[in-house]
Amino acid sequence: MFSSIKIALMLVVLAGAGGGFMYVKNLKADLATSEANNAILEESVKSQKAVIKQMKEDFEAITKIKAEIENQNKILKAEFAALDKKFNKINGKGEVRDIGDLATKRPESVEKIINKGSTNAMRCSEIAMGSPLTEKEKNATKKSEINSECPSIANPNYVPY
Repeated sequence: MFSSIKIALMLVVLAGAGGGFMYVKNLKADLATSEANNAILEESVKSQKAVIKQMKEDFEAITKIKAEIENQNKILKAEFAALDKKFNKINGKGEVRDIGDLATKRPESVEKIINKGSTNAMRCSEIAMGSPLTEKEKNATKKSEINSECPSIANPNYVPY
């Protein structure tokens, strides 16, 4: 009887050891899976940090460009107001200037003025779309040398007096 108890106890110890071995083996497999998942998550975090950094840089660039565009828009509005004032001048009699009447009285003069203004306006559009300034435009400092349609963008060295 004593020997059957020993055998039963040995079987219980062996079963416990086998169960423990299987449990540890299962834990190791779970640990390996967790480590693989952790590596994937760490890589995901790195890529997300890179995306966030790029988004911040893009946002800063957009903010800078927006400020430049707003500044350019303010300048263009001021130039538009000045141009509007030119076309709607009040003459000595207190009347608003009539370009049509001037054109019938002095067609050659009005034609030259309109052609020069059109040429200047086209150059302003070219500059606004990214065309580089010529040396003549950069060096213009006198009123007779400037592009009177958009002096702020066409003639950076011109200071009105």
